[in-house]
Amino acid sequence: MCGVVGIVSKNEVASDLYEALTVIQHRGQDAAGIATSEEKRVNSRKQLGLVREVFREHHIQSLLGKIGIAHVRYPTSGGASRELAQPMYVNSPYGISIVHNGNLVNTDSLCAELAETDRRHLNTNSDSEVILNIFAHELQQIGSIQPTKEEIFEAVGRMQSRLSGAYSIIMMINDVGLVAVRDPHGIRPLIIGKRDEDLMGAEYMIASESAAIDALDFKVIDDVGAGEAIFISKEGKMSRSKSHKTANHSPCIFEYVYLARPDSVIDKVSVHKARQRMGIYLGEKILSLHPKHDIDVVIPIPESSTTSANEVAKKLGLPYREGFVKNRYIGRTFIMPKQEMRKKSVKRKLNPITMEFEGKNVLLVDDSIVRGTTSKQIVEMARDAGAKKVFFASAAPPIRFQNVYGIDMAATAELIAHQKDESQIAEYIGADWLVYQDLKDLIRSAKEGNKDIENFETSIFDGEYLDNQVSDGYLENLEVMRSDSNKI
Repeated sequence: MCGVVGIVSKNEVASDLYEALTVIQHRGQDAAGIATSEEKRVNSRKQLGLVREVFREHHIQSLLGKIGIAHVRYPTSGGASRELAQPMYVNSPYGISIVHNGNLVNTDSLCAELAETDRRHLNTNSDSEVILNIFAHELQQIGSIQPTKEEIFEAVGRMQSRLSGAYSIIMMINDVGLVAVRDPHGIRPLIIGKRDEDLMGAEYMIASESAAIDALDFKVIDDVGAGEAIFISKEGKMSRSKSHKTANHSPCIFEYVYLARPDSVIDKVSVHKARQRMGIYLGEKILSLHPKHDIDVVIPIPESSTTSANEVAKKLGLPYREGFVKNRYIGRTFIMPKQEMRKKSVKRKLNPITMEFEGKNVLLVDDSIVRGTTSKQIVEMARDAGAKKVFFASAAPPIRFQNVYGIDMAATAELIAHQKDESQIAEYIGADWLVYQDLKDLIRSAKEGNKDIENFETSIFDGEYLDNQVSDGYLENLEVMRSDSNKI
């Protein structure tokens, strides 16, 4: 999970890119970067840290140009280093920069092809650099002195024929324009906005979430389609091309559970409304399993679960109370790379309001349970605050399998649901009972927002991967890489 932004404007874009990154900061806390095109020059700034830490006013002033791209990155098993921050850049041809959200599943074979056949050198183990070099190679084979949109689309098609996995990317061709591409499954989101259109062209923005587009007063006009390529010239003219590589549109359902902001709309599905439906269906399941429950109050684990928890409370006919105060200056514990950091951050991030727990039987609602250690701490907090009984409900089904499409959540062995059944998980986290959302109801929660989407990417719940290149060997290697003991 990362966040990407690209803008073509009639004015300097650096400040707009900065503002957009602050809106999608939740998608990555490890590093941030901006690159702009100023006639024949590429200006860039990237560094480890939050957006507000990476950029100062003098940085923004130095990032001249009316075309630009930007990125926020979240920690992965590769560790934190400036060389992995984005945008990434390659000099030949033309000068091309890239920002990428997702993960390829055939990186190793592509690295070998680039070295042995394409004769291109890679500086990192990043699949984003692989994508950049493949596109650069293909464009160099066919591009003229100033590449046309037809040549760009042909290069994209050749690139897509070589890639497997998830990629929502924006590339900036120096003094030419922006190219946005989404993989043929459309796993990771990518959305287009437009403003200030006249006879000479328009200003365009492409971003991971519509909330960023709204914040900068662009009007959302569409999602980048599954397999689609978008070219926006520096003059503000947009062209679209559908990939020849066909696949079923299968957006990641975890975007609606946790990753995206509630005020975003992804693939025409409101994240907020999807979470409301999750709460309704979860409440119905709780009533069917525990019709004679003795719950006194429903309390969410802020913030991704608040919308679902409110609907659970309505369905159960119970009071909804916000019993935890969240420290908003602590990052998202889910995307912290090591367990020690996550454990310390839970205590610093959440503090219970004792009066909401004292002498009550409470139902805690969270968006999902990954390793279970955070849930265990939260249940302990509730009991320490005076709760008589603590029940737990998850708006998502049990997470049992690795994600290979850009969410570096955990090694399979560290997933609590991979090791235990629901009663064992309840015992481990210290809850009196535990209820998970059914997968069919989770899918229904998202699908009801856009019935044209026939499939969702749900591999973390059912182990069904969209690419045949996700072999047992690939998963075994990923297991080693993602183990907490292997992270730096």
